[in-house]
Amino acid sequence: MAGAHYYSACALGRVAGAWRAAGASTEISCQTPGRARASSKRRQPRLPPSSSSRLTARTRSTAMNAVDADQSLEQKINEEYKIWKKNTPFLYDLVVSHALEWPSLTVQWLPDKRTPPNKDYSEQKLILGTHTSEGEQNHLCIASVRLPTEDAEVDARKYDDERGEAGGFGHVSAKLEITQRINHDGEVNRARYMPQNPFLIATKTVSSEVYVFDYSKHASKPSPAGECSPDLILSGHEKEGYGLNWSPHKEGILLSGSDDMCVCLWDVGAGSRAQHVVEAKTIFKGHVGVVEDVDWNRHHEEVFGSVGDDKRLCIWDSREGKTDKAKHTIENAHSAEVNCLSWSPFSEHLLLTGGADSEVGLWDLRNLSARLHTFKGHDEEVFTVQWAPFNESIFGSASADRRALVWDVSRVGEEQTAEDAADGPPELLFIHAGHTGKLSDFSWNPNDEWVCASVSEDNILQVWQMAEAIYAEDDEGGEGPAAGDLE
Repeated sequence: MAGAHYYSACALGRVAGAWRAAGASTEISCQTPGRARASSKRRQPRLPPSSSSRLTARTRSTAMNAVDADQSLEQKINEEYKIWKKNTPFLYDLVVSHALEWPSLTVQWLPDKRTPPNKDYSEQKLILGTHTSEGEQNHLCIASVRLPTEDAEVDARKYDDERGEAGGFGHVSAKLEITQRINHDGEVNRARYMPQNPFLIATKTVSSEVYVFDYSKHASKPSPAGECSPDLILSGHEKEGYGLNWSPHKEGILLSGSDDMCVCLWDVGAGSRAQHVVEAKTIFKGHVGVVEDVDWNRHHEEVFGSVGDDKRLCIWDSREGKTDKAKHTIENAHSAEVNCLSWSPFSEHLLLTGGADSEVGLWDLRNLSARLHTFKGHDEEVFTVQWAPFNESIFGSASADRRALVWDVSRVGEEQTAEDAADGPPELLFIHAGHTGKLSDFSWNPNDEWVCASVSEDNILQVWQMAEAIYAEDDEGGEGPAAGDLE
């Protein structure tokens, strides 16, 4: 066996020897069923209680079977979670699991990082949002996260059952708390900060409007009256949506995709206190279905991509002046709706797409006639894909199957034994199976390598870092510990 580079939470055959040596259970499943994601297909509707007196005998029987299935599913979820939790010390260097008051459909690390003097931890920030019940106030939220520094002594074997945290790094406990809440009209479908000015956060709302907040100008506690006061309101869409991406090249340039089949582009610099409603500068109409996601090319400031329920991947070049037809349109980029895309921060030509067909596709801009590769590891639709900011071959994906997967493109095509192949493809590096609800969003930490944040529809936010032994083989040129060496 080559090495312990792949620790999955469902197939641990490759590292079973190492786990047995450490006294861990090798029975763990990545199947952790949970709730449905929010809106259109992404948001679960809040249904009123049904009237059982009106049910027919056949309907009652069907309903009872459904209840039995739900109970069985819930029992399975609980059992699998207990197994996962038991094995976290051998899979992770850090796990922080935090129960939010309300589910968040969005998560993103802010670039802020502060290390207090003479402390073995850093303080960082996350952007979150709420998805509340009818009548409850929604908020855009800023969370403070305390993470260990590289010099901290981490004992990942410590797991706090009450707080759901592993990795106490000495006597300092990992800490996460909401430090600011800003009133928001309706749930926050997505929230993203501007790279050139991280205080500016754009949000997708349940209406057609996009809000921009300067969170440095808002109080930490929201007004009890519930008044929503965004610093800018961006108009141009006719329906809500999820796609949102700031230009990494030009300050104030924002893209948005929505259910109205359009992509809007704004220059928020056109707004002011006197004129805080900003009309879309350009509206692109190259889709015939819901536009699920948009993303700027990291190397060409005028090039961006969009994907949607029409199964299209569209590549746009705003210099061409065409708004009704993309420069490149790939029909049937997936066999079902395309939910997300991500341009590589290291290569101008490479991008990823994730679809409702449970697949992730790798594309090369120089030849869009077919995918470079298809990554298969999810069991349900993929909602988020994101390249790692620290390594050109690493990316993560999050899915309705309640899993976040970490992939290594450099391992595509590696030879495998039959036993290893049964565990998954060689490029599948890690499966995070700590959630018991369907994942809504995923984010790489821009400051600390291999640290991730993920949120699920059952109110859970998790901050986690896989064990160094999993990726050390790649980082150290094959010198990482093999499973046989650990036995």
